[in-house]
This record gives sequence, structure tokens and C-alpha cells, in this order.
Amino acid sequence: MRLKKNDNVLVIAGKDKGKTGKVRYAFPRTDRVLVEGVNMIKRHSRAGGQAKQAGIIEREAPLHVSNLMLLCSKCNKPARIGSRELADGKSVRYCKSCNEVID
Repeated sequence: MRLKKNDNVLVIAGKDKGKTGKVRYAFPRTDRVLVEGVNMIKRHSRAGGQAKQAGIIEREAPLHVSNLMLLCSKCNKPARIGSRELADGKSVRYCKSCNEVID
């Protein structure tokens, strides 16, 4: 999976197409990520003692990574991501449109 926590992403498919957000949490086994403010769902919850509030709670649901594109920090465009090794042997991600190293 090429997306990581704190990456800025653009939604390219689905009901929230065109929205941007920051990756809050990544689920690598299922190829899904949780993006801030995107793919909001409503959960009906029951009260669980005094701490848990009952009612309808709105929260984010995970999105599949195929519906997202990374926003390049240099060219500010949604970009395809590649990986390459640097001279010191470290593997990094890079933007395929501007060849800028992302991390």
C-alpha cells in the first residue's frame, strides 16, 4: 500500500469525489484508509452507562486506496506514486509527474 498516515489525498471515485483530506489511519491488510471528513456515515448507538452517549453519531468510514490519489506537496496536483532506492539504499516514494521525493 502506497498511502501512509498524514498524507494529503484526493478522492477520485464515489460519493465524495473531489474532496480532499488527510489520512488519519491506514489498514494495510484490507487496503483501506480513514480520511478526515470524507465518507461520513451515521451510527446509531445505545447508551453504555454514564460515559457513552446514546443517539446518532456521525463518523468516517474507511475508503479503499484505489479511490484515492496522493496530492503532491510540490506540484499540488494528484499524482501517481512510484518507489525508488536512493544512493544510500533507502527506499522512498516519489511523484511520477514532477519526480519529487515525497518522504
